[in-house]
Amino acid sequence: MPATGRAELEDGLTAELMTAVTGARRRALRDGDRQIDTAHLLHSLVEADPETAAALDEDDRLARVLGYLVQRSIGYGLRWQRAVEETGSALPVVRGGENGAAGWSPAAATALAGAFERAARRGGRRVRGLDLLAALAADPDSRAAEVLRRAGVDPLALAARIEEPSQQV
Repeated sequence: MPATGRAELEDGLTAELMTAVTGARRRALRDGDRQIDTAHLLHSLVEADPETAAALDEDDRLARVLGYLVQRSIGYGLRWQRAVEETGSALPVVRGGENGAAGWSPAAATALAGAFERAARRGGRRVRGLDLLAALAADPDSRAAEVLRRAGVDPLALAARIEEPSQQV
């Protein structure tokens, strides 16, 4: 992962995205999970970043995504609790030790690394919420992608739409 410490993350993320990462960490602790997973990131991201919420705010998709994420918080994700989220996609996996970067599931660490790569491709100095949303959606086997699908959002189509030049602000 390009940035592993809090200071490195703060330097590389927008304020909204740093708020989302901090929220994901709190959510994971509250849920009794050992690691931040992609669903924790998605939940905090849509709540903290208006640009991300706007990308999902079409045909009530944002409300449906938040509905599934809230259900996850109150029991929907119990089958995920205490289990490491691996990535099943063809994306390169970023690992720091056996279970991913400290405090991050391998899939979440990979998504954050992908967000840094996307920001660099668009010439951004900081990683934005849309960078992370695109990376979360690009791994079809992640928990975030599962939540998106259950809410009626095609994760790969969402990632492609975010990659369009009109979203490269």
